[in-house]
Amino acid sequence: MFSFFKKKKIVAHLKLSGIIGNAGKFKQGIDFAGQEELIKKAFSLKKAACVAISINSPGGSPVQSHLIYSFIRQQAKKHKKKVIVFAEDVAASGGYLISCAGDEIYANSSSIIGSIGVIYSSFGFTELIKKIGVERRVHTAGKNKSTLDPFLEEKNEDIERLKNIQLDLHKDFIDVVEKSRGSKLNKSDVELFSGEFWSGSKAKNLGLIDGIGNPHEILKDKFGEDVIIKKFEKSKGWLSQKLSSSSNQVDQIASILDERSIWQRYGF
Repeated sequence: MFSFFKKKKIVAHLKLSGIIGNAGKFKQGIDFAGQEELIKKAFSLKKAACVAISINSPGGSPVQSHLIYSFIRQQAKKHKKKVIVFAEDVAASGGYLISCAGDEIYANSSSIIGSIGVIYSSFGFTELIKKIGVERRVHTAGKNKSTLDPFLEEKNEDIERLKNIQLDLHKDFIDVVEKSRGSKLNKSDVELFSGEFWSGSKAKNLGLIDGIGNPHEILKDKFGEDVIIKKFEKSKGWLSQKLSSSSNQVDQIASILDERSIWQRYGF
């Protein structure tokens, strides 16, 4: 009986879900600090044949995305383990950047994949405050401290400065994708780095993912029908739940709307 179980392959399965960054008052998004120990535990499972990561994220913080991506690759190298990533509903923007930590990437045919770009959005209220008779007073030490203030007129030099920063961040993103996917990328069909996103089926044709399938079928196909999948998920503690349930309702609603707006970019 003992020898029978010994032959079974074990796979560590880690799940990352949500907006990337400290989203909301109680930081319920995916961030490096919140996932570091969980990632370590998954890779420290000595008998694991590989580490599988399911990701469901429309993106968020570029910095947190890079930190998580780099840490996964570091742990994979340290423990000499293969990483297989599975995209769920969405692996877009920072969600796709993290997916690039996988040696292989799989998705559902209807998953949303890509959005390799950088976005900044805000509102302009200059006409509104004029209409209601509000005078805006801003005092700064440093001439560019009020860059892109929504209550002041936009300046061309501010927009140019922002675009240059976005180009730097975009280049970093492109470098990660090209390093990860290499010759698998099919650049002859469409512009892969325009910020566009695609279905899982189209993403496979473009080389952004390796195949179509869910964790159970892919892992069973690779490691046998008897594969043991050990899940690693971040649990929400009792105190966190209590604080969240009793927090200011306005803060909760604002946080939900902000998160919802990011998901809705991709039809969710």
